[in-house]
Amino acid sequence: MTATVRLAALAACLAALGAGAEVRIERATLGAPGADVPVEIAIPPGKGPFPPVLYVHARRGYEDADRDHVRTLAAQGFLVVAPDWQSGRFLERWPRPHDPATEGDVEAALDALLARPEACKGPAGIVGYSRGGYYALRLAAKRPKDVAAVATYAGHMQDPNAGEPDQLFSVAPEVLKVTAPMLFLVGDQDFELRRTNIGRAFYALYERGVPVELQTYPLARRAFDFRADASPEEKIAARHARERVKGWLARWVCPPKGR
Repeated sequence: MTATVRLAALAACLAALGAGAEVRIERATLGAPGADVPVEIAIPPGKGPFPPVLYVHARRGYEDADRDHVRTLAAQGFLVVAPDWQSGRFLERWPRPHDPATEGDVEAALDALLARPEACKGPAGIVGYSRGGYYALRLAAKRPKDVAAVATYAGHMQDPNAGEPDQLFSVAPEVLKVTAPMLFLVGDQDFELRRTNIGRAFYALYERGVPVELQTYPLARRAFDFRADASPEEKIAARHARERVKGWLARWVCPPKGR
């Protein structure tokens, strides 16, 4: 066998090994006060340790779109734990009021994430979707040493249980306490109130010197990144959003030494 043939064979073997490397999914149940919380853990291919990320779903429930999102994050190199904060307490989909007890369920998932042997040592990132953004905000304010950064898709920046004046004219008090860098992503055709509260949160964080960025997507409606009827522009926005979040988390969560 010539040297050229041997090299070609070796390259083919390495390619085959790379193709077989896939995200590994584990399922578990966490004990939290008053609930058993289902979680999914997505482990990247390759050798860790990996930057840890907590994924918090929206009030529609933990669905296939969330599972795809979690797998994407893991394929990008993040160790992801995703708690189903509704199923553990038998909550119906789309709950209007916020149940504060579920915050303990999400916090239990953060503890489990930080304790994983595959996780690099240090604080975690959080990705929050819609109502999940409020959980991320609350957790970042409560445990600043354990939260390195937050990225939210159309994230609530006000207590869902707050009265109408607060919803219209202010943001959650945690916005004035959180120190973790925050990235906001929202379509410019999302609900006006949601966009307004995100904008207020952006300015409040910026004025306090907290690293913050706001990414608005033109022609993008609510839930632009998983709509069945997504427009060509929304499909591009979805790809761009995944890359923006990847870059944001890589910047703050277990960054390479010396950076």
